Parts: sequence; structure tokens; C-alpha cells
Amino acid sequence: MYFVIFRLDRDEEIEVGKLGKILFRRGYYVYSGSAKRGFSKRIRRHFSRNKRLHWHVDYLSMKAEAVEAYRCRADEHQIAELASRFMEGIKGFGSSDCRCYSHLYYSETYPSDFIEEAKKLNYVLAERLNYEEL
Repeated sequence: MYFVIFRLDRDEEIEVGKLGKILFRRGYYVYSGSAKRGFSKRIRRHFSRNKRLHWHVDYLSMKAEAVEAYRCRADEHQIAELASRFMEGIKGFGSSDCRCYSHLYYSETYPSDFIEEAKKLNYVLAERLNYEEL
């Protein structure tokens, strides 16, 4: 389990698969996901723009920059629920296979309060991941 923080430097309307066009505002996005196998490969995918578009987050990551990632003890649903306390959810994003409102949350500013709370709750397994070391 993990979460990735993306930064979008300007408002951008992005076509996101079956969700259709979504207006993403300038700011930060926290995406919670799972990678039961191939964790490093999954994280590298989020940082890459050289990929076939498959998951909702792939569409966002083609326009927004992945700035950091965290490996978690908590599952993606717990991370999404925690994020919902601090940020605004993008309805249905990344959560088409579960009951969560969203797995993507927006903040106008860097989501430091969310990250600190995740650490306090012992959700975060390790400090910020260094992409080059994956």
C-alpha cells in the first residue's frame, strides 16, 4: 500500500477514461493505491510519462508531476478515508472497484497536515521514498 503526491502547476481539464473530462485545479493531489506485487515498478510507473494509459491515475500523471511517494502499513481505503478529513475528493477517481468516495484528494497547498497525521497514526511504513532508489 502506498500514496503518491502529485503537483499540478496550472488548472487542467483532463479526460480520465470512463470518468470523462475532469477539471483539475492547480495544486497537490494525494493518490492512495495498492501494489500487492511489484511495488517499486508501480511507483516508478506513477513517476513516468512513458506508459499506456490504463488506470485513472495514469491520466493525471501525464499532466501532473509525481513529487513523492510513501509506503504504508494502512491499506488504500484507510489512506483515502484519512485524506478525506483534510482534502477534497475527486468523486469516483481510482475507486471504481470499492465503496470509497475516491482514492484521489486535492489540496491547494502541500498536504503536510495529512502526512503528519498519517505518520502519527502509524500508517506510514517509511519516510518519503527516494524515486532514484526504487
